[in-house]
Amino acid sequence: MDLTHVRKDFPTVRKNLGIYLDSACQSLRPDQVIRAMDDYYENYPACGGRSVHSMATLVSVAVDDTREALARFFGTSDPECYIFTKNATEGLNTAAFGLGLKKGDAVVTTDAEHNSNHVPWQFLKEGIGIERRFSKSGKTGEFDIESFKSCMDKRVKVVSVQHSNNVTGCSVPVRAVTEIAHDYGATVIIDGAQAAPHMAVDLKKIDADIYCFSAHKMLGPSGMGIMYGKKEVLEKLRPLTVGGGTVGLATYDSVSLAPIPDRFEAGLLNYSGIIGTKAAIEYLSAIGMDNVEKWDSELMARAMKGLEDIKNLHIVGPEQPGKRCGVLSFNIDGLLSHDIAMMLDSMSKVMIRSGMHCTHPFYVSRAIDGSARASTYIYNSPEEMDIFTGTVRKIAETFGE
Repeated sequence: MDLTHVRKDFPTVRKNLGIYLDSACQSLRPDQVIRAMDDYYENYPACGGRSVHSMATLVSVAVDDTREALARFFGTSDPECYIFTKNATEGLNTAAFGLGLKKGDAVVTTDAEHNSNHVPWQFLKEGIGIERRFSKSGKTGEFDIESFKSCMDKRVKVVSVQHSNNVTGCSVPVRAVTEIAHDYGATVIIDGAQAAPHMAVDLKKIDADIYCFSAHKMLGPSGMGIMYGKKEVLEKLRPLTVGGGTVGLATYDSVSLAPIPDRFEAGLLNYSGIIGTKAAIEYLSAIGMDNVEKWDSELMARAMKGLEDIKNLHIVGPEQPGKRCGVLSFNIDGLLSHDIAMMLDSMSKVMIRSGMHCTHPFYVSRAIDGSARASTYIYNSPEEMDIFTGTVRKIAETFGE
C-alpha cells in the first residue's frame, strides 16, 4: 500500500486539519467518494425505482451497480440480498424485530456486544418474554468458545454476535459459531460494523443468515448501512418500516409485499449515499482488505510499543496488536476518559473518542467507567502514532496519578 498516495486522497489529511484517530466511530472519506456523490447531485439528482424518465433510470442503474459491487466485495452471488439501511443499527433492529420470536425463545449473544446488538434483544425480553443468554468472555474480552457452546440447546432460536469488538478489537470465530448454531437450528445474525472495514469478509464462507455493517466506517457516506441476508431468511423476515416502495399492491383491506430487496427499503433512499458506497467499496478493493488489516496491525504495534512502559496507563483488551482490529482503548489513573480526549485534541490536534462507546454492559460488568479509544485506518501514518503516544505519555506523567 502506497501510504503517501493514499493520504493525498483525503481532504482533511491534505489540509492538515489534525490527526484523526476516531475511525471506529466514522471514517474519513476520500475524494473518489465525495466526487461520486457530487456527480449524483449535479448530474442526475432524481429518484430511482419509481419514475421511468432518463434521469431516474440512471439512478436505478447506479443503485443496482452498488448491490453488484457489494456482492463481489463480500463473495456472494446474490446482489438483491443486500439491503440498504441507514446504519448497522437499523439492520440489527430489522432482524431482531422481524424474525417473529415468541415467549420462551432463547437468544444467545456475547457479553460484550454493542448496544445495537444488545438493546433490541432486551426490548424483546421485556416486551414478549424471550430468554437472554450470554456467552462469557475472558478478562480481556476474548471470545470463549466453550462458554458459547454451554449456552446452546434446542430452545435457542437466534445467535447474534459481533464479528469484532469496537472496544477491545477482539474477533469472534464467526464461521465456527455459525456451524454450531446451525446444528441447533438457530438463525445467525452478525454485527460486522467493526470487522467489515478492517478485514476481508467472505459471507459465503461465514455462512451467516444475516450480516449487518455500516458503510460510514469503511470510507462511505454518513447515514449508510447494509443488511445482507440469505434470500430464504429475508423472505420470512418482517420489515421494520413499511410504506412507499415496499408493497406490490395495497388495497383498503390487504397488502402484498414487494419482492426483496424493495420490501425492506421504505420511502426514497439515500441515493447519493448508495452511489458513494460503491465508490468506497471500489477504493478498498483496489487497496486490498488483506493490506488494510496488515496496516492496522502495524499501526497498533507501533502505538502499543509507544505506550508500554507508562505505569499508570492500562490497556482495555488484549496486549497483542494483531488482535486489536484497529482499536486501542486505554485509561490513565486519576483521569476521566473525556479529559484524556480533550487534552489530546488541545495539545496535539489528536482526535480520539472517549466514554463507553455504546458498549455499556461490557464496562459495567468490569466496573470500568469507560475508556479513551484511538482507532486507526488506512490514512494514518506511523508518525501520527508517535505523536499520539508521545502526547499520551506527557498527559499521564503530568496529570495522571
